[in-house]
Amino acid sequence: MTLEISVFQPPSTRAMHLLTALPRAWFQPCFIGLDRVDLSKPALWVGNHTLYGLQDVPLLMERLLQEGVMLRGLGDRGHFKVPLWGKALVRAGMVMASPEHCAGLMARGQHILVFPGGGREVMRRKGEAYRLIWKRRTGFARLAIEHGYDILPFASLGPDETLDILLDADDIMASRPWRCLNRRWPLAAMTRDGDMIPPVVKGLGPTCLPRPQRFYFGFGRRISTAEGQVLAQGEDLLWQLRQRVAASIEAQMELLQRVRAEDQPRWSRWRRYLTRQEGSSAR
Repeated sequence: MTLEISVFQPPSTRAMHLLTALPRAWFQPCFIGLDRVDLSKPALWVGNHTLYGLQDVPLLMERLLQEGVMLRGLGDRGHFKVPLWGKALVRAGMVMASPEHCAGLMARGQHILVFPGGGREVMRRKGEAYRLIWKRRTGFARLAIEHGYDILPFASLGPDETLDILLDADDIMASRPWRCLNRRWPLAAMTRDGDMIPPVVKGLGPTCLPRPQRFYFGFGRRISTAEGQVLAQGEDLLWQLRQRVAASIEAQMELLQRVRAEDQPRWSRWRRYLTRQEGSSAR
């Protein structure tokens, strides 16, 4: 078990509240259905990763910390190779994603945050807004079944519309500079065949500042894995659980779309003006 799992001290609710004050004011997060979620029992929180993955997660973590729940995120190994950044994420409770680390957190009864889409879902391409890009991954389902952990599906709506994608991984890999550099260095292998190439984006006006799109979070019903423990843990069972979780997340996103459609007329005039879509290529 790593040191980060065994000795982690969560930040205070006051510290998290202060740290997220600006994004909370900018994005005005709305939480739908959180009051119906039983937070007394630890769960594996599974959701959709959004563009860049850094706008909505802190707001979700801050809101849950106010309710007495500290989410321990499982992060892509690439985070921990970046000087200072990796250490900052560890201080915020993240650990490197691996079956061993997840099992260690479950053994300690932690609430765990996982995005099965990982880095590929963060490095979105044009036309991929809110799509679940999970490939064939079922590892989270296997761990939930093995440890009898409930899965709590949730969805986030808004972040994929704060920025417009100007160039995505396909555009970059098709460019002449990339092809020239790739002949000298193994860029494809270094970026996992382009999965880890961040898109070039534009936000408010000509800047990279995200537009103040309101964020909505929706929470589905807990999915118990207790029944799965006594069943053969074959690939069929894992795939069924994976699909059930994905369907719950997609249903939440549809619900949030309806909530937003009814909520938007009550936004202030300046927010409606600044969040007007400018032909967003993320959609």
